[in-house]
Amino acid sequence: MSVDSGIPDFRSEGGLWTRFDPLEYATYESFLKNPAKFWEMGNYLAGVLLDAEPNEAHRALAGFEKQGKMIGVITQNIDNLHQRAGSSRVIELHGNYLRAYCMKCGKEFVGEELHRRVANGETPPKCRECGGVIKSEAILFGEPLPEDAMEEAVEICKNTDLMVVVGTSLQIYPAAFLPQLAKKSGAKIVLVNLHGTNRDDVADVVLRGRAEEILPKILDP
Repeated sequence: MSVDSGIPDFRSEGGLWTRFDPLEYATYESFLKNPAKFWEMGNYLAGVLLDAEPNEAHRALAGFEKQGKMIGVITQNIDNLHQRAGSSRVIELHGNYLRAYCMKCGKEFVGEELHRRVANGETPPKCRECGGVIKSEAILFGEPLPEDAMEEAVEICKNTDLMVVVGTSLQIYPAAFLPQLAKKSGAKIVLVNLHGTNRDDVADVVLRGRAEEILPKILDP
């Protein structure tokens, strides 16, 4: 979804996991042991995310919502681009990298100021009120998904008549289960992807291509 905004797919060649070993930099256990490692990776990631702009795929979904034809966006992305494009109901299953909180006192941090501190060498960044370590809201490997987001996603899947699944391999659970849930609840499934997945069978329609090119066309009233 966000590749055309300049954010590489984490798992593809040139993606984040080819630069940083997720076992070393992106598990909850490794964060607790050495949070500086995560924020070392985070400094690179923030530079990519803060420079990115919503693309035509993000804007197409926001426009569809304004037409009253969409009840919500469920995303595994952590880049905040759906909101910036104008979507109002965005369920973030993997959190949002650009929001953070103090693990000791719970103080929340939103915006660029925290990431400027990291860029200036503060790794890990610490809360200036209590001295606690700050963690991004982005969900790490081994960390449970936010229950409220998952519950809302399930509710949407049970109450939609059409689900458009964009740019996912359908390999990461429990998110990969959601199209099956929607289909079981009576929805039609449209799968938009550059490449095939091992779950193309769940789709009623499969469209191959870039999200930025396809979504404005299939969502055109």
